[in-house]
Amino acid sequence: MQKGKASLLFEHPAYITGMASVAGKKEGEGPLGKAIDVVEQDPMFGSDSWEQAESAMQKQAADLALEKGDIHRKDIRYLFAGDLLGQLIATSFGTVDLEIPLFGLYGACSTIGEALSLGAMCIDACHADKVMAMASSHYATAEKQFRFPLGYGNQRPQCTTWTVTGCGAFVLSSKGSEEQVQITGITTGRMVDLGAKDSMNMGAAMAPAAWDTIMQNFKDFGVDEGWYDKIITGDLGEVGKKILLDFMKNEGHDLSEKHTDCGLEIFDNKTQDTHSGGSGCGCAAVTLCAKILPEMLQGTWKRVLFVPTGALLSTVSYNEGLSIPGIAHGVILERIGGKKKK
Repeated sequence: MQKGKASLLFEHPAYITGMASVAGKKEGEGPLGKAIDVVEQDPMFGSDSWEQAESAMQKQAADLALEKGDIHRKDIRYLFAGDLLGQLIATSFGTVDLEIPLFGLYGACSTIGEALSLGAMCIDACHADKVMAMASSHYATAEKQFRFPLGYGNQRPQCTTWTVTGCGAFVLSSKGSEEQVQITGITTGRMVDLGAKDSMNMGAAMAPAAWDTIMQNFKDFGVDEGWYDKIITGDLGEVGKKILLDFMKNEGHDLSEKHTDCGLEIFDNKTQDTHSGGSGCGCAAVTLCAKILPEMLQGTWKRVLFVPTGALLSTVSYNEGLSIPGIAHGVILERIGGKKKK
């Protein structure tokens, strides 16, 4: 099972047997809008606060993933879930009614990668037959906690990314079919800190971590970019994407034709004015559900390296003048059987 320094190749891969995405109005107006399961026009999701809205979004996504997979919540042994808020309050309040044993996770915007990794490890070790992985973010809750009150109307620099209002939920199972995608391996990221301190430029903080994890994946498995049909990072945006491609090119790897970024897939920067692209826990989670997995099921890609990225800062660390460490978790997605679409 162990591969190299930081990777695992699963003897019993986890099948993704249920998935659902819920997102806000702005996300619904983007390129993936028609593929998102539920686009909610009310940013409050019928709740009294932004934080309660994010909790309601999580509950809706989890219930829908179970419904689409024809799975009862009592069959889910563990829930791996997280969000961007302090003490994971969106997850804590959003999942209480599910009554599923919970592992609360914080990996910033890389959280869905962490959740899928731990869930797949649990399935592979035969500790569970079915688990759920989920992550969410909300534009208003993230702005409120990390930046400025919405009513302040501050100017956003061009390097800024737009926090996605969205949630993606996935059921992982020990058994499945060739018509489903498997998680066949993972590469767990380490903390990478090159001294970035600009909290409005998350791409610069996270790109080195994405580079480190991709390179570690190549080394651990003895492969290169040619082994994958696509390498998809979480939410580097336009700025982070350029940095990543430069770093990889310096190592002798040209990802220009293989790489895309969830932050650039979920929004149209030319028409939606999101500056550098999308970010937040919901960015990679929603894009995985609405774009990546459907493309794999249709045969466009058979093997994808999915690399959600996270910037691990807080209001405390930022106000104390500390730099912003980054992390990225690699998840190998494969559709076994079937033919790749030409």
